[in-house]
Amino acid sequence: MARYTGPKAKISRRYGEPIMGPSKALSKKNYPPGMHGRGRRAKKSEYALQLMEKQKVKYIYGILERQFRNLFQRATVKEGITGENLLKYCEARLDNTVYRLGIAPTRRAARQLVTHKHVMVDGEIVNIPSYSLRPGQTVSVREKSKSLEAVSDSLAGHSSKRYTWLEWDGQQMTGKFVTYPERDQIPENISEQLIVELYSK
Repeated sequence: MARYTGPKAKISRRYGEPIMGPSKALSKKNYPPGMHGRGRRAKKSEYALQLMEKQKVKYIYGILERQFRNLFQRATVKEGITGENLLKYCEARLDNTVYRLGIAPTRRAARQLVTHKHVMVDGEIVNIPSYSLRPGQTVSVREKSKSLEAVSDSLAGHSSKRYTWLEWDGQQMTGKFVTYPERDQIPENISEQLIVELYSK
């Protein structure tokens, strides 16, 4: 199963923000990676900015190029603003929802929980991280997996952070994907219009 497995700190330094989880490297080296990192010119072309924004979203959500293009096509035909639709589909991915519910501390960890069959959707085991949830579907931790230390530790550290488009029952370890989030509810720093412009060329 293909996915990015390279250095996370380097990616965070490239964008100047912790897009792949908290990183000490940003405070220690607050300039881009590489031998020319300090002296790299600040001004970028329009195309470079659009490409960087697309790559950033792919890194944040752990999506490969073909998957991302398919999501964009779905976002284009759906009624509404294409850029916002794209982010809604990214948020509806199963691995992202597992992360948002607090079952896993990072999206990478959420992906692993899903592929190892610890997560169920509507009572059925689903081991596809890119599975697209529909409003009203429930996401729960498999009965055998509720005692996993990784899950309990993550939930303990996530108790104060909840999202309005999701519901969570801590007793049953069950969450519900209530609706697609609105753009202002998604906390990630993304300029989705740049991605739309890139694919519109």
